Amino acid sequence: MRRSRRLVSSSIPISRSALLVAHLLLCSLPGILSSKFVSLSSLKIFTTHEWLPTKPTIYFHCQGANETILPDVKEKNFLYIFNGEESWQPLMELSEKKCRRCGLYEHNTFKPDDVFDEWEMCPNKFVDGKYVRLKHNEFNATFVCPQCTAFGGMNSGMRRQTILLVVMSIFAAAVMASGVAAVYKYWRKRKREQDQARFLKLFEEGDDLEDELALGNAIYK
Repeated sequence: MRRSRRLVSSSIPISRSALLVAHLLLCSLPGILSSKFVSLSSLKIFTTHEWLPTKPTIYFHCQGANETILPDVKEKNFLYIFNGEESWQPLMELSEKKCRRCGLYEHNTFKPDDVFDEWEMCPNKFVDGKYVRLKHNEFNATFVCPQCTAFGGMNSGMRRQTILLVVMSIFAAAVMASGVAAVYKYWRKRKREQDQARFLKLFEEGDDLEDELALGNAIYK
């Protein structure tokens, strides 16, 4: 009986854990499908536009967002490598379907800021999580977005189906585990009742036997 009691107590936490995982996946599903963070992996500028003999101030900017100044980028024809852990990273966040108009710029003192280039940053432009933007005689930049190819080359509909399939599989496993635990508990309860009934029956039969023996002894006397 002690062994069966351990089996019941272990199956119930498993089902609760599976339900918890399914709940967390369902809650995080919109964020998984909607947000993709883009970081700058490398940058090399081939020219600067400031007239004064000062170090340039290069920044990245997307419409509807703040400027992100790149404090380390000061020299021309030097390849800057970034590890994604800089204080100004990530550069931006992409949605599941919409592109964003972004660009690389240089601050100027006496005239409007110069534009290295402006382009549409889209999730589907990333190949194996990387996107290279090259502007002749201006700059060469590599952007990384691991979430953009987290599901390979699948489209949005296939990604939703895959995640929903995983969530439903976990949920089905949780329901099945709960059902097995409930059936096992019911079987143990029925078996206990049958054992008690059998014990009472044996006890009653023992009382009848004692009564018969007592009656036989009385007759012989």
